[in-house]
Amino acid sequence: MCGIAGFLNLDQAPASASILKGMTDIIAHRGPDDEGQWVEDYMALGHRRLAIIDPTATGHQPMTTADERYVISFNGAIYNFRELRTELQSKGYQFKSQSDTEVLLYALAEWGDRALSRLNGMFAFVLWDRKTKRLMLARDRYGVKPLYYCMVGSTFLFASESKAFLQHPDFKISIDCEGMLEYFTFQNFFTDRNLLSDVRTLPAGSFATISLDHVNDTGPKIEQYWDYTFEEPEGGRKDEDYLEELDHLMQQAVKRQLVADVDVGAYLSGGIDSGSITSIASKILPNLRTFTCGFDLSSASGMELNFDERAEAERMSSQFGTEHYEMVLKAGDMERALPHLAWHLDEPRVGQSYPNYYISNLASKFNKVVLAGTGGDEMFGGYPWRYYRAVVNQNFDDYVDKYYSYWQRLLSNRTLHKVFKPIWGEVSHVSTRDIFSDIFTKHADRFTRPEDYINHSLYFEAKTFLHGLLTVEDKLSMAHGLETRVPFLDNDLVDFAMKLPVHLKLGNLSEVVNIDENAAGNKISRYFQKTNDGKLLLRKAMARHVPQEVVKREKQGFSAPDASWFKGQSIDYVRQVVHSKNSRIWNYLDQQETSKIVDEHLEGKQNHRLLIWSLLNVEASLSNLEKHAEDTKYRSCASPSKSLDSLAS
Repeated sequence: MCGIAGFLNLDQAPASASILKGMTDIIAHRGPDDEGQWVEDYMALGHRRLAIIDPTATGHQPMTTADERYVISFNGAIYNFRELRTELQSKGYQFKSQSDTEVLLYALAEWGDRALSRLNGMFAFVLWDRKTKRLMLARDRYGVKPLYYCMVGSTFLFASESKAFLQHPDFKISIDCEGMLEYFTFQNFFTDRNLLSDVRTLPAGSFATISLDHVNDTGPKIEQYWDYTFEEPEGGRKDEDYLEELDHLMQQAVKRQLVADVDVGAYLSGGIDSGSITSIASKILPNLRTFTCGFDLSSASGMELNFDERAEAERMSSQFGTEHYEMVLKAGDMERALPHLAWHLDEPRVGQSYPNYYISNLASKFNKVVLAGTGGDEMFGGYPWRYYRAVVNQNFDDYVDKYYSYWQRLLSNRTLHKVFKPIWGEVSHVSTRDIFSDIFTKHADRFTRPEDYINHSLYFEAKTFLHGLLTVEDKLSMAHGLETRVPFLDNDLVDFAMKLPVHLKLGNLSEVVNIDENAAGNKISRYFQKTNDGKLLLRKAMARHVPQEVVKREKQGFSAPDASWFKGQSIDYVRQVVHSKNSRIWNYLDQQETSKIVDEHLEGKQNHRLLIWSLLNVEASLSNLEKHAEDTKYRSCASPSKSLDSLAS
């Protein structure tokens, strides 16, 4: 729910209310129900509200404490706010609203930074202490809700979406070339960079502080208050005990995240994650609405013939008694949505996300809140074919090399220097392997057993891949004024999953570790295929809630048949972008080298659907920024970055 925007003038120049209004207006889609601006001296704090809990005027933001010391702008939902409210009332606090915002505000007033560890929810917020002149920014454990910041001269800017910075007259649009290299290696950002130079993402599970008295030339002070700890448990608990606890925690998580004063719906695919959530929620909300996105497979082939899960979703909807809605995407829908999608995403992220854009739009017609199954794979081991690639190693560096090689989703080291020829001089010093390795900085000394490598692969994917998925989910749902909640990321459920023995997640680990070297053929290739080996305990526990055929299904991602469409109905659109000399992407990538790779796909020689999508997505993002730069006449040139002047040349 909601959007945050604002700034602090560290030189104590008066804050402009009109600038703040422009920043909140550009993210109005995040909060169509209400808006608020709080400006005092050199501090400006704005809010756009999507009213979910206590939708009355008493939940208006920015909100101040009774003594007017603290002011907050909050985005998200605190699921345990009622328990915290009771505790705070016992300490003498009085409340004027029924909102979780007011509870969060007084929790911070009472416990300070330590309040973060007491919150079970998804959140990003900005808190201004009028007494100490201290500004605090914070994000939830997992990064469900985004928060960005940047320094522009002596002004510190922050917002839920970086496009809000475009409204500040001192912000100059320039593209981060190092960020571009990072994205085209991993199809994601593993560091705090993104597409815009100097804009940074506040890391998940962290908070940042900056004040007038302690201004750091390098920006705010950032502290991590929580991190994932996947590890094998000590002691001999029975598998049956884990099973019963998981069932209880799943039901508890879904029930917690149904707290709302508006209708809550659920996404429903043909898989176990969304199916389990829907099954549990439907028992609590008898009129639950569910939403499914399917695909026209008339031109699909191979594995993509299984991408449409409408039939399975309809069967589960019938069994659970939900009010079910579905839509069908076809070739051509991508190019129609892409300019709008790229604008709302701000920066490109993992996967072909336009189906998310469409299904969010559908769900927003009926609900303000929707439950999603995001996080089930990352918490319970849903991608065994990825983990098994790096489970037997000589040492930590050997592990990093194997896993790093796999996670070069778009361009490998062999091709980076060729494809990035136009800007190679600016980015050649960047080691994407070091970026990858740095994810494990705190854990490099814990690699001993195969189970440890599995757990650290789970750690890596939760920190990077899951974070990317959550960013996409937030941006594309909020584009339609829709709040997405993710029950698999309930605190108690995550704490349980991180301490779950690997053998209750994966079934073939011992086989991979003890490969028979005398066996004929490719000995481990079969372990790199998508199977139902994964999420073993979750499948067993949720068999009580979903049909057996769903429990036994192989893992199926939410993806359109783009590999077929890119060389079929969408081929003209792809060629229009890739073969045009006027495409803005060629200021960064070599057109000839890139076209060679794309043509391999168009000719049916290789599957480069992820790269093609990424090229189209980045091109749309650059086009949007160029249009904004032309409209506002912002121009700049920064290094290591490229000014948008070059985009228009």
